[in-house]
Amino acid sequence: MGIKYSLPESLTYYNDAVRIELEKVIDCGPSVLRNMLRYHMGWQDEHGQPCSRESGKFIRPTLCLLSCQAVGANAPQILPAAAAVELIHNFSLIHDDIEDASYKRHHRPTVWKLWGQSQAINAGDAMFTLAYLALLKLKENGIASEKIAGSTALLSLACLKLCEGQYLDVEYENRFDITIADYLDIAAKKTAALIAAATSLGAYLGSEDSKLVDSFRLFGETLGMAYQIRDDILGIWGTEESTGKSASDISQKKKTLPVVYGLQNSKGDERDSLERLYSQESIEGEDITRVMKILDQLGARDYAENLVRQYYQKTLIQLEATGLDESRQAPLKEIACFLLDREY
Repeated sequence: MGIKYSLPESLTYYNDAVRIELEKVIDCGPSVLRNMLRYHMGWQDEHGQPCSRESGKFIRPTLCLLSCQAVGANAPQILPAAAAVELIHNFSLIHDDIEDASYKRHHRPTVWKLWGQSQAINAGDAMFTLAYLALLKLKENGIASEKIAGSTALLSLACLKLCEGQYLDVEYENRFDITIADYLDIAAKKTAALIAAATSLGAYLGSEDSKLVDSFRLFGETLGMAYQIRDDILGIWGTEESTGKSASDISQKKKTLPVVYGLQNSKGDERDSLERLYSQESIEGEDITRVMKILDQLGARDYAENLVRQYYQKTLIQLEATGLDESRQAPLKEIACFLLDREY
């Protein structure tokens, strides 16, 4: 088990409501897939027995609900939309674990490791489909059909960006010509797009002000960039006990920001070493230490941490641009601050 960390109140306030909504949606899905989906969510073990594991931080659905709350609307009314965002996120995680050959997530075997790649793909596809069925439940909560259609379009566009980002991420695994600009484009699509969808969806369902919705979209985008870069830092310098991941991003040869920075700024022996190490089938043992030493010498971690702070400042600027009073902004600021400093 990993280290227990305390979460800010704003990030846990809606957790129980989100979980209840997610369980309703997933339990209406195909019974043959239900065990895999519930296992992935952390609600039961591989034998179908209930367990008391944490279900994740629910960052995206919480941001959706808090954004709706911030614009003065009734956040519980849009719980199905918040659940839909979380289901899309988890569909991508199930598939990402296959593509990355990740054996563990949250300190236990991934879905594909237990049930095989083919069935894990089916589970991910089911999760994706359930997200859209969840959106349709908004009608039962009094949300207008036009708003539901708009929400569907918003989430669909985010999904396309997410898939494009994941494609580019895989595409660059065996290439060394990736630039920092390329990386930031991938991060914007792979991670920031869905977080932006969460914040803008909450504002869209709670307001008729298109400029306000756009401000929440930009808030989510910049927050998503800071979140991803922080994740990259933890993927190299974080511990397995904290992150719950079985291998560092180096061993998986991921072209995360510190590595891209290293490739772009190294010369001579350092550049040759990085290319040689990343040309191997895997990077293990002393080779991981060698990569980390090169990155440290080049200042890759400092660069990434400074960029996180820059995006964090942009995040606060976008939140201020909403024009909402401080009390409405406060929960979202608290989450942004937590995501900047998190260790897992």
